[in-house]
Amino acid sequence: METFLIKALQLILSLSILVVVHEFGHFLFARIFKVRVEKFYLFFDPWFSLFKFKPKKSETEYGIGWLPLGGYCKISGMIDESMDKEQMALPPQPYEFRSKPAGQRLMIMIAGVVFNFLLALFIYSMVLFAWGDTYLPLKNMKMGMYYSETAKQIGFQDGDILLSANGQELDRFGESAIRKIVEAQTVVVLRNGEDQEIAIPNDLMQRMMRDKKGFAGLRYPMVVNKFSENSPALAAGFQANDSIVSVNGTSTPGADDVADMLSKHKNEAIEVGIYRSGNPLTLTLTTDTAGHMGIYMKSPMEVFETVTTTYGFFASFPAGIQKGVSTLKGYVNDMKYVFTKEGASSLGGFGTIGGLFPAQWDWMIFWERTAFLSIILAFMNILPIPALDGGHVMFLIYEVVARRKPSDKFLEYSQIVGMALLFGLLIYANGNDIFRYFFGS
Repeated sequence: METFLIKALQLILSLSILVVVHEFGHFLFARIFKVRVEKFYLFFDPWFSLFKFKPKKSETEYGIGWLPLGGYCKISGMIDESMDKEQMALPPQPYEFRSKPAGQRLMIMIAGVVFNFLLALFIYSMVLFAWGDTYLPLKNMKMGMYYSETAKQIGFQDGDILLSANGQELDRFGESAIRKIVEAQTVVVLRNGEDQEIAIPNDLMQRMMRDKKGFAGLRYPMVVNKFSENSPALAAGFQANDSIVSVNGTSTPGADDVADMLSKHKNEAIEVGIYRSGNPLTLTLTTDTAGHMGIYMKSPMEVFETVTTTYGFFASFPAGIQKGVSTLKGYVNDMKYVFTKEGASSLGGFGTIGGLFPAQWDWMIFWERTAFLSIILAFMNILPIPALDGGHVMFLIYEVVARRKPSDKFLEYSQIVGMALLFGLLIYANGNDIFRYFFGS
């Protein structure tokens, strides 16, 4: 329950920041062009709101709704999710959105997306300034990787060290490396001290999405970091920095190997081979009913040699911009998989988004995930779908090209269709989360 609450709080805080910044972009440019903003709300407020206030001499009501599915900025004279037909039936007023030139209306509509993207660039820059960029080079992972069955079917083997994809060096493991691998014709790995070339099929990404086993995981030894309360391992004489190398005489070079062996010996006495300061030892302990020894192990970043690049305040901005642009390009590139059967089944809702956040609060990870979600929000909102900012932009571009506005009635019907599509997608994505929760993959 505690893990759920921590993830939920991070998700709510992150999305609240993104929504407020997005809507503030619309609000600011509306006010610059002297367009009246009637409401500025975090979350939606059908029937009632949790909080609201309207400053003296202000035209805008500010508030917090009870339905945490986003937020909105109600701009006078605009057909939006409020579907205020009564206002639109009245003669246009000088302060209304519909009375302004197309160029001003276009800037008001794209302001939210621009603000979200700029926010992502700023967050990435400040993360690099505050924490730097620490990563684990693939060449330093002397034990290579664990590979999924999907990866093994095309020729990868546990322990392979990834070197290059289509001749381009693979520096660090992550989404960028996976993207390079699935789009390559060949990948070179180091296996038993020799380079091996593996041919990559065109449908590798679809296979991984269908099998839901991913591509690979980090392979690293289980090294003791600290102990849990009433730890069997501590009682047996284990110490911090002990490296576990065998269980009941079976070699366990990687942490996953140890976990597999322990799962077969729940609540049993076992002999554990370790290395302590370079010396081999064997200790005996009894696992608990879940097959645990009561230890917390070190992460790969603590076991292998990492590389850290630090940035000064001004140097962090070009690096943050580069990271944000690269993230956007990668996300846009991945969108093509959404239109496949495997991609559609992989869509997720709030549960999937919440899963991006760690079980323990970590400000660096929180801000990195928030920047990533800000880029996603910016991209999704600019899609030419009615009810999204991109839908309004699409109709404004049509107006500029055709030199005539679409009728209000047409815009109303388009808004209804767009909202229906979005609600349908929301239900489908969150339905996938629910199905995966109760029935697994």
